Amino acid sequence: MPEARKTMMVVFRKVEDAATAVSKIISSKIVPSTLEFMDNASIQCVEDYLNIGLPRDAGALLLIEVDGDREILPKYIQKIDDITLGLNRYEMKVAGDEKEAEVLWKARKALSPASYRLNPTKMAEDITVPRSQIATFIQESRKIAEERQLKIINFGHAGDGNIHTSLMINDKDEGEKKRAEEAIEEIFKLTVRLGGTLSGEHGVGLTKAPYIGLELGQEAMEVMKKIKAVLDPNHILNPGKIFPP
Repeated sequence: MPEARKTMMVVFRKVEDAATAVSKIISSKIVPSTLEFMDNASIQCVEDYLNIGLPRDAGALLLIEVDGDREILPKYIQKIDDITLGLNRYEMKVAGDEKEAEVLWKARKALSPASYRLNPTKMAEDITVPRSQIATFIQESRKIAEERQLKIINFGHAGDGNIHTSLMINDKDEGEKKRAEEAIEEIFKLTVRLGGTLSGEHGVGLTKAPYIGLELGQEAMEVMKKIKAVLDPNHILNPGKIFPP
């Protein structure tokens, strides 16, 4: 039988239920080709931008795509329906065709431009936590931001726990920039405390270099420096990179 694909959006009243749904879907032997996540702040941001009828009081939503033989897809959909129905979901929509699938994807695709309506500068990180800790991360990172009067949105690839956590700030306000930098450090500490990693997709780079010791520890850092010194005794390969001063 030829392969097919189905797209669905499941909206939850609580972020904890969305996170539980992710774990239950994966453990049920369904491996979605796509499993995207948006928190309440992201939902409200997109709804302000598009006005497409997303429930503003929803805790989170999942955009799910499954593919496979046409005979198996209805079973996948039914299984996801059963799992999410038992988790106090708000609603579930299944696209009947590609055109309807595009409508469901509209919210996720609009999130980036919509976010800049909150503030002109995005401080975006791509942390990853265990799926079981997604809800805790969302709640705690929001507290960190709110304590510093900052705007935050969380979205990303829920299947592997990769969350794009973004602080939307006015970078012309030096006080706000400083508070955002403090918040980022606290968010990194939270990530490590929850058993996560500081980068799920984009690597450490320059901006995260000062924080990698939070995850690796000083002993591991020293071993890595010694290995680099053997391979690069003249320090000419990416000088000033990887390790913080």
